[in-house]
Amino acid sequence: MAGVDLRGRTVLVTGASSGIGRATALLLARDGVQLVLVARSRTSLDEASAECRTLGASTLVVPADVTDPAAVQAAFDAAQRTFGPLDGVVHSAAALAYGRFEDIPPDVFDRSVETTLGGTATVARCALAAFGERGGSLVVIGSLLGKMATPFMSPYTTAKWGVHGLVRTLQIEARSTPGVGISLVWPGAVNTPVYQQAGTYLGRRGRPPVPVDPPERVARAAVRALGRPRREISVGVGNHIMVAGFRLVPALFDVLATPLMRIAGLERRSTEATPGNVLAPQPAGDAVHGPWGRHWLRRLVPSGLALAGLAMWHHRPSPSTRSPQQRT
Repeated sequence: MAGVDLRGRTVLVTGASSGIGRATALLLARDGVQLVLVARSRTSLDEASAECRTLGASTLVVPADVTDPAAVQAAFDAAQRTFGPLDGVVHSAAALAYGRFEDIPPDVFDRSVETTLGGTATVARCALAAFGERGGSLVVIGSLLGKMATPFMSPYTTAKWGVHGLVRTLQIEARSTPGVGISLVWPGAVNTPVYQQAGTYLGRRGRPPVPVDPPERVARAAVRALGRPRREISVGVGNHIMVAGFRLVPALFDVLATPLMRIAGLERRSTEATPGNVLAPQPAGDAVHGPWGRHWLRRLVPSGLALAGLAMWHHRPSPSTRSPQQRT
């Protein structure tokens, strides 16, 4: 809804209790949007709601688990009873678990995928039905891991690849539905509590690898997409470099991925195995920000340039394949 008056508009935000979802709600609150805040924890939602009301927004809190279709539909129904037709939905809810695939308990793996991918399908289904002929804007928060893979994050990577595929399908189908916009925002590492809240079966907790963006940057992209739908928006200076390495030099990427993940994507201190907030919310850990910041960016630049150089070197034409003009 960038470029239009937001005051009085109604937007439903999932994952509004923490991280990107909460940052998006706060940004919309400053513009006087009527907000419907959805997440599992009533405690955290009430805190987010109080922050939004302080900024001048009207809010409705609806605790719901996105893995429960009836609860999600009830949230949409409550939103429309309270504020009238929905103008937009920002879907941010997801669940994260670390570990080798065979070490993550099946119930944790399945719930992570169900929350991240199944929840996206459920929210999208309810959003499209709510928009109807009037139209509306759906913004889905994807991930860099919807375009590449990394070790120790199989549930999240599996789910986000599915999310990206689902959104692209919906975008194609929406071409025949006037007034409906569907956007994908895919951030890299973001400074939110999701890493500390995640399940882990590695003996170590995850952390965001460099560079680390503030959640407000992703929130701004999501709000812009509400008003001006885009096929996709990348948030993260290193995103395209990482995707290029994954696609152009897969053998090299596979060799480097595990040691780099151990160095940059995991904390050094040990921890006991835990499902984190995958199976149940942990409101004490909910917040907009985690303890990481953009100052990590300076560590990535040399590595990114090196990876880009290797990709270019790998795809340079050999002397035998160059044209006569190139060989002279």
